Amino acid sequence: MRAQRLSTLLAATAQVDPHRIALVDPLGKPGWSGRPAIVWTYGTAAEIVARLADGLHGWRLPAESRIGLAAQDGVEGALAFLAVEAAGHIPVLLPALFNEDDLVTAVQAAGISAVLTQSRFGQARPAERMCRVAARYFGLRYLGAFGPGVPDGVIKLDAMVVEQRRRNPAPGPGGVVTFAGGDPARPMHRSSEALAAAIAAHCVSARMSPGDRLLTLLPGSDLRGLVTGLGAALMAGVAFEPLPVFDAVRFAEALARPVTTHLVVPAALEANLAASRLPATLASIVLAHRAPSRLPPHRLPSRAEGATVIDVIAFEETALLTGARPDGDVALALAAPERVNPLSTLMNLRRDPEGALAFRGRACHAGALQRGIPQPEFSDEWLSSPFRSLVEGDRATEVVRA
Repeated sequence: MRAQRLSTLLAATAQVDPHRIALVDPLGKPGWSGRPAIVWTYGTAAEIVARLADGLHGWRLPAESRIGLAAQDGVEGALAFLAVEAAGHIPVLLPALFNEDDLVTAVQAAGISAVLTQSRFGQARPAERMCRVAARYFGLRYLGAFGPGVPDGVIKLDAMVVEQRRRNPAPGPGGVVTFAGGDPARPMHRSSEALAAAIAAHCVSARMSPGDRLLTLLPGSDLRGLVTGLGAALMAGVAFEPLPVFDAVRFAEALARPVTTHLVVPAALEANLAASRLPATLASIVLAHRAPSRLPPHRLPSRAEGATVIDVIAFEETALLTGARPDGDVALALAAPERVNPLSTLMNLRRDPEGALAFRGRACHAGALQRGIPQPEFSDEWLSSPFRSLVEGDRATEVVRA
């Protein structure tokens, strides 16, 4: 499988259809970020990404440096991710839940030499916090931030976009670094091939058409959020609309807009959606689980008011299992994997008599990041996991730690 960076997908769609909608800011964004809400076309987004990437070239970082992203739950995070790729570096996703001590640990463990963040996020001041992190870890050489009121010593990324010229993307490995189990001391590296395979395996069930919209409530700070959000949107050529700050009224307004929509939400919201009147424009609902997890009886029918219901379960940062109800129901797959037929070149699942789960395929190729040690080449072998599935009848009812 040839490496395909997400920034390459953006640029390719921009060449074919530059006026297609790519990124959509929520209407309430000015209130919590100080930045305007913008609807970005593929052409505009590709131009901004290229300019940001050109600015990153001026930071004199070695090729394939790891750059932290602490603004990944909104459109700025998407632009930053793509710009880091296009500049030939590797994005490292820093969850918003990390406190200052967690960030220091994560920056050191992943060998991060620069961080892109934002000045405001509600009452939080992420750029100020990263300045304190940089004072505690001298290996962090550059800080850049979007938004107004950027602290002294932090590079203004909005100005960088205006000042830089566009040039061709730099070669680079792509891929991503995330943190297993949300542990800042456990960075995990995934190659561009493995990331593309994980997105492709997900999109087999979560199908979308160009011109559709992907509306997500998931943070983009881990494999689950990246694959089901920005990654799936760019692979399908649809609009990506993240809602990093949940407001029930704003969410209802966004969901009601007259465009074919694919909704991605935490699985805990299934009961809420089942009790709601859903718009006719809703084509699919992706319910995102994270192992360990209970798999209770479904509250939504297989086609909720015409929308296909899809489950995806994240097994830490190693694998995602996606299936559309009813035939591809993940509860059936976790009970007897032989009854489903995933694309074997991407991912396969195995369950032993005691319920232990193992995965195989390029979509599962991820490993602990060890600084100075190259990642091992892909090997199509079974990888054991720390999880097992509990089964009643023909269905799995829970995924637990082994």
